[in-house]
This record gives sequence, C-alpha cells and structure tokens, in this order.
Amino acid sequence: MAALLAYYLDNFSPFLVKFGPNFGIRWYGFSYLLAFFCGFLLLRWLAQHRYCALAPAKVGDFILLASLGVVVGGRLGFVLFYRPGQILTDPLFVFRVWDGGMSSHGGMVGLTLVTFLYARQQRISWLSLADNIAVAAPVGLFLGRCANFINGELYGRAAQVAWAMQFPKEALDLPEIGAATLAAAHSVRPEIGGLDEIIEQARNDQGLQDVLHQTLTPRHPSQIYEALLEGAFLFGCLWFLRVRTRQPRGLLAGLFLLLYAFVRVIVEYFREPDAPLTGPFTRGQTLSVILIVGGICFVAYALRTKEYEAVRGGRRSG
Repeated sequence: MAALLAYYLDNFSPFLVKFGPNFGIRWYGFSYLLAFFCGFLLLRWLAQHRYCALAPAKVGDFILLASLGVVVGGRLGFVLFYRPGQILTDPLFVFRVWDGGMSSHGGMVGLTLVTFLYARQQRISWLSLADNIAVAAPVGLFLGRCANFINGELYGRAAQVAWAMQFPKEALDLPEIGAATLAAAHSVRPEIGGLDEIIEQARNDQGLQDVLHQTLTPRHPSQIYEALLEGAFLFGCLWFLRVRTRQPRGLLAGLFLLLYAFVRVIVEYFREPDAPLTGPFTRGQTLSVILIVGGICFVAYALRTKEYEAVRGGRRSG
C-alpha cells in the first residue's frame, strides 16, 4: 500500500468556475475557447506577414466557421467512431458536448471541409489556408489534451513507472474497480452515496483519497504524452518550417497529417483503448491510417506543383 500511496491522484474538478451543483464554466469548454483564440492570433500573424493567402481582416470570420467545423466534426466523429450504438439508446447524447467526448480525427475532417468550402467561396488557395491551419492546430490539440488530463479521462494503460498516476474515472469505467471502491468507501463513510459522490468528495476528504489510492490502478498519464507530442512537438516542427523555410503549398498540411498519425500511433500503445480493437490495433491507430494516406497525397501534390507563398520580405510565389 505504501507504494500505491506514492502515486499522484488525478482528481481535479472539471469546473474552472462553478455557479451551481452541476453548472459552471468547464475546463473542457474553456480549452476550446482558448484554442480558437490562440488560432485566431497565430493565423492573423501569419496572414499579416503573407504566409497565408487569407486577408488579415477575414481571419476572424474564418476562425468562427472553423470552430464550428471542429466542434461538429469532432462530436459526430466521436459518436460514429466510438459510440455508434449509443445513438439508439440515448439520441440526445449527440448534443451533450459539455459532457466531453470529441474525436480529434472527426474534428480534422470537419475543419478540412470548412477550410475547403471557405477557400472556394473566397477564391483563395485552399492549400495555402490548409498549411497555415495545420501550423496553428497543434496548439488546440495541446489544450484539448490538457483538458482531458484535468477531467481524468482518456487515461493510460496500467503502469509501474515512477510518474504513473491514478484516475478516479476508472472506477466508473470498470465494474470490478467500482465495486471495490464502493465497498472501501462505505467502510470509511457509511453514509456516502455512489461513485460520483465518492469521487466528488474525495477532492477534499483525505480518507476517501486513501480509499482511491488503495483501489485504483496506477496508469500512464497518456494525456500528457499526447499534449507534448501532438501539441508541443508538432507545433515546434511546423512553426519552424513555416517561418524559417520555404515550402510549397500543401506540404505543411501533409506533414501535419503524417506527423500527427505517427505520434498518435505511438501514444496509443500507452493509452487505455476506449473502443474495440481492430485486430491488434486501437481505434485511434486504425483511423490514423487514413491520415497517412491523406498526408502522402498532400506532400506528393505539393512537390509536383511547387507553388509558394509571396512571403513579406522579398520572397515571391512561383
């Protein structure tokens, strides 16, 4: 038990600001708002310096539409890829975005569709817009994974590494862990209710925290791995290529898809599967194959056409 008690218990409140028993500003929603704001700032800077064919004055309009594409695509992707059966038993589940449940792959599909339609309507290069969105997108991925960590969801596989953590939502997901947690909690607090109440009160109750330490499995903090790889690593690579090198239109969008798929496949080996496997592969790894195909197509097209941005400072499109 002494070894287990050394593991960090990830039991943050899902609310940034709470106005009532189950109402307030959630970290999950706040992370999306912050991601769109950061995307606006980055894309406007890129447009002002002519890295993007989009006019700076139109960045706000595009980000508004892009946010809609990400949210709708991410939610529909989650429902179709991870919870298709739940549509029949609980149709309103599709609209409860505030409860969490978004697919990054679905969000990319929604964003791609909005980007294509907007570029066509504005008569600007779709590849130019896609490249610059690809540069900004990892910031949103980073913030989203941080929100996953705060919510204690999408946790990793069982581990004995020194930085392993325990996630109370495991008791809600696994019946045997939930039953053990209920029994242990009732021995300490006989009057306490179900698992949701135990998890909620454990944030301020040392006795209940000790119960969770005893019953929960130490796991990889896979959300942190994803934030660093899908977010910080991808952003660093793509930002450097955007502002320090001269790349043909479409190449950065392709590299984003390829790099994201690569790091996602790696991280999935540390993340607890949240959907049935496809052979030996998780749902996230299977969906990443589509991104690899798309990334190769983008890169091949960019290298064949070799169209460049007219970047401020003397470089011209060719």
